[in-house]
Amino acid sequence: MAEAERIINTPDTPDDGADQAPEQARDQAQPRTGRGRRIAVLFAVAAFAYALDLISKTLVVAKLEGRAPIKLVGDLLELHAIRNPGAAFGFGAAFTVIFTLIAAAVIVVIMRLARKLYSFPWAVALGLLLGGALGNLTDRIFRAPGVFEGQVVDFIAPKGFAIFNLADSAIVCGGILIVLLSFRGLDPDGTVHKD
Repeated sequence: MAEAERIINTPDTPDDGADQAPEQARDQAQPRTGRGRRIAVLFAVAAFAYALDLISKTLVVAKLEGRAPIKLVGDLLELHAIRNPGAAFGFGAAFTVIFTLIAAAVIVVIMRLARKLYSFPWAVALGLLLGGALGNLTDRIFRAPGVFEGQVVDFIAPKGFAIFNLADSAIVCGGILIVLLSFRGLDPDGTVHKD
């Protein structure tokens, strides 16, 4: 979050470069291109992840809920419909409202961060986070037992692991990609830093 806050608070327009080397000032003075395409990628990835999550949950509720699990790969992987009041992978069942607020905050941070987005990999990562957060937030708002306390539909059940859904998968994949990009020093604004 600190990295996101640093980038969000960076001005949109570069400074005059008075206290920088001439090459750095020249590079900053040149307009950046491609931000619109990166934002389009972010929203396209988010829409795709969100749609897959909604479609899969609709099918699971209609065809699998209240029925015996379906074995996909022997005992290694099943489809098993459950309702999860907690966070990803079933953690924190007593904090449904808090997880709803966290998901809403993540969405707001991503929307603010999109203003500074010039990196294709960051667009994909943030799109996965946004789509996953929207998927689970939709469940929290519209599913029983009530608004902001709704239980998330989970159905992917690997042997010896928690049951999860496609929104959880998108969030985890987006988070892993962000960690990898951060280790490489690539910022959402397209700059590379070495720490």
